Amino acid sequence: MADKSDPEIDKAETPQKRQFNVGDFAVYPAHGVGRIEAIETRVVNGESHNFYIMKIIENDMVIMIPTSNVESVGLRDVIQKKDIAKIFDVMRSTQEQPADNQTWNRRYREYMEKIKTGSLFEVAEVYRALSLLKMTKDLSFGERKLYDTAQNLLVKELSMAKNKSEKSIIKEIDALFKPLSDDA
Repeated sequence: MADKSDPEIDKAETPQKRQFNVGDFAVYPAHGVGRIEAIETRVVNGESHNFYIMKIIENDMVIMIPTSNVESVGLRDVIQKKDIAKIFDVMRSTQEQPADNQTWNRRYREYMEKIKTGSLFEVAEVYRALSLLKMTKDLSFGERKLYDTAQNLLVKELSMAKNKSEKSIIKEIDALFKPLSDDA
């Protein structure tokens, strides 16, 4: 068993808190890519707190995020180029077929939880499952909204990470889900 006083273990248990600068792009779970517009100090309940002022690219929504809560809210960097292929691998994977035996609202809750994690890998799983389901039947209104949300989150972040247009990213993603009969 490892000694608790080992400095390598201490480093692993207390990861360095991520700090963002004005102008940095970051991802806020379920909202997508945004830009840190400012870092401001505000007084809340008589105490001074620092906040990131983040503007979401998709809809210009402005979010105030306490700098001390970066990890708890899931604010993270845009995916790195080296991880893009892994996202496409997740979408290509057909091992996990969508659970068609579940009711749409149970699937909706499961998928919403994945989207809320902020992980692009989880978002890719939701998109893949809903894309495969969409090939076999009509999606419910809620599933359609989730499909659109997952697609938006994927396209915005992959576009930013690959430095490509959103249209070209959509074409790449759509190509993954072309019916197999088109390949013949």
